[in-house]
Amino acid sequence: MTLWPQRGAKADAGPSRLESFEEIVLPHWDAAHNLARWLMRNPEDARDAVQEAYLRAFRFFDTFQGGDGKAWLLAVVRNTCHTWRRQRRRDASALSFDETAHSGAGHAPVQEQAASDREDLAVLRTCLESLPLDFREVLVMRELEEMSYLEIAAVTGLAIGTVMSRLSRARKRLEECAGRRGAEASR
Repeated sequence: MTLWPQRGAKADAGPSRLESFEEIVLPHWDAAHNLARWLMRNPEDARDAVQEAYLRAFRFFDTFQGGDGKAWLLAVVRNTCHTWRRQRRRDASALSFDETAHSGAGHAPVQEQAASDREDLAVLRTCLESLPLDFREVLVMRELEEMSYLEIAAVTGLAIGTVMSRLSRARKRLEECAGRRGAEASR
């Protein structure tokens, strides 16, 4: 199979592999980068992992069986991130969190509310970072990427019951952590 259309190819031959890839996979760049940031815990590594994942996705695009391009791509991103983490064996907890790279631009209604929101957000991010990777990835896919249980199961290769169980335990741990941190901050 050739990657580029041949000269003189008929216009009605359908979209090329590249056009199909651009239509199905490219729109999910932000979701891929968001998942990679949470899994890699480092913005530079996340960018590199997403680029590698897109290269892999394009290389293996012929294996895409149709369906949800986002779920398929996030499975590639997830696998790429896990491979990178295994290869690098970095101490992920020593990496800093870049607030500006992980937050959207917004306008604070008032300074006091903005400060309170930043504190709450920092607590949630710290607690999310402290979750085990298995819990963190399903929580990010569900709550931040708004994926269905079925889509998460497809991405992770887990049974849907396992996805639901991990989400439940992840939410409980997140809630417990935020409660502890909130109580410590109010002392």
